[in-house]
Amino acid sequence: MDKDIAIKVTDLTKKYKLYGKNSDRLKDALGLLPKDSCTEHLALNHVNLEVKRGETIGIIGTNGSGKSTILKIITGVLSPTSGSVEVDGHISALLELGAGFNMEYNGIDNIYLNGMMIGFSEEEIDKRLDAILEFADIGDYVYQPVKTYSSGMFVRLAFAVAINIDPEILIVDEALSVGDVFFQAKCYHKFEEFKKQGKTILFVSHDLSTISRYCDRAILLNQGVVLGEGAPKKMIDIYKQVLVGQYPLPENDFKSLLEDEDIRKAAEEADEKADKKNKTEKPEEKDQGANPDLLEYGNGAAEITEFYTTDSKGLRTNSVIKGSEFTIHMKVNFIRDVAAPIFAFTFKNIMGIEISGTNSMVEKAFLEPVSAGDVKEITFTQRMQLQGGEYLVSFGVTGFEQDDFVVYHRLYDAMNITVVSDKNTVGYFDMESKVSVTDSTKD
Repeated sequence: MDKDIAIKVTDLTKKYKLYGKNSDRLKDALGLLPKDSCTEHLALNHVNLEVKRGETIGIIGTNGSGKSTILKIITGVLSPTSGSVEVDGHISALLELGAGFNMEYNGIDNIYLNGMMIGFSEEEIDKRLDAILEFADIGDYVYQPVKTYSSGMFVRLAFAVAINIDPEILIVDEALSVGDVFFQAKCYHKFEEFKKQGKTILFVSHDLSTISRYCDRAILLNQGVVLGEGAPKKMIDIYKQVLVGQYPLPENDFKSLLEDEDIRKAAEEADEKADKKNKTEKPEEKDQGANPDLLEYGNGAAEITEFYTTDSKGLRTNSVIKGSEFTIHMKVNFIRDVAAPIFAFTFKNIMGIEISGTNSMVEKAFLEPVSAGDVKEITFTQRMQLQGGEYLVSFGVTGFEQDDFVVYHRLYDAMNITVVSDKNTVGYFDMESKVSVTDSTKD
């Protein structure tokens, strides 16, 4: 394996047998079960991936896509059905927090037990003990059996043990959101320290903002197959399509979707259609700040035909002065009857992190049915409180049909808005603080 590679997964497959009843499991173990008495489930199907040394890689996907399974195989908790995994470096894994803890032992005993299971000597754990206890911050409870701990105390200790081992490779499975808000902040701070130190990090999360913020690359899994890998923003956009059933999945093809010939041709045809449309448009007809490479999808029941922004004077612009009032406009044509459409917009920064947004349902502004042929013009008016900089705006028309969430039309990163500011505070928003300083000096 190349010295620059920390983790290499080659043609990895994991199959599980599903039994109709528990007794069939025993019969199969004894070789007495007929072959057609159980079914096989492919948790992972010929997965290939490489993680370079010092990279931070995020794995995303729907429930049951194989995310946790691949982490468990990499860490040695599970064995693959076929394929291979090569790891170069000492691993600390945050999978099922507390796995391996003995409930009868106290916290101190479990720290040493877990440390030795990971591969550290008693002397090495001695050197890390104070840091672990300080990070867990559960006081004298560390001397009590862990079976007496609250769930919060349990995960604090488990996280503290795993995170303070100082590994070369950190593997995390949905473990950064444990404990109260203050402990979560401490966890994220430690995570950032690892990244700054150039550690190799591989983690699974449903928090797409975390994926977008921390990852160098993202890998998208669906039903055990790698749909694609690349820039976090691009993979997140595809993942959102998968969530609402708007991404074309191959039925009997386990190749990467990004290499699928039919999908590639469809994308090329869409590009050609967009090029023809752009050539026929006059320059002055194109909205300011519109993105020619926006991502769009939907089931065709509605179409967003126009979107733009106006300033406080009603003039079209893609530049908004911080602190001023502005309005976001969208026009929607309805191709079919829709019982209760929801109109929405979202602001993202250039890293793809969603900053703000709202919709007509949340605002209780429109809860009526529409008919085929209807055209609706929607406006969202608010005061700009974002810090100065560049932002991307997305639009959507969605709804619920028999409790199922349906996307009629979405435009991701449809346009950019530049916020002009002469005063930027900390973070994304200006809280518009009023500051006063009084003199209380005693005579």
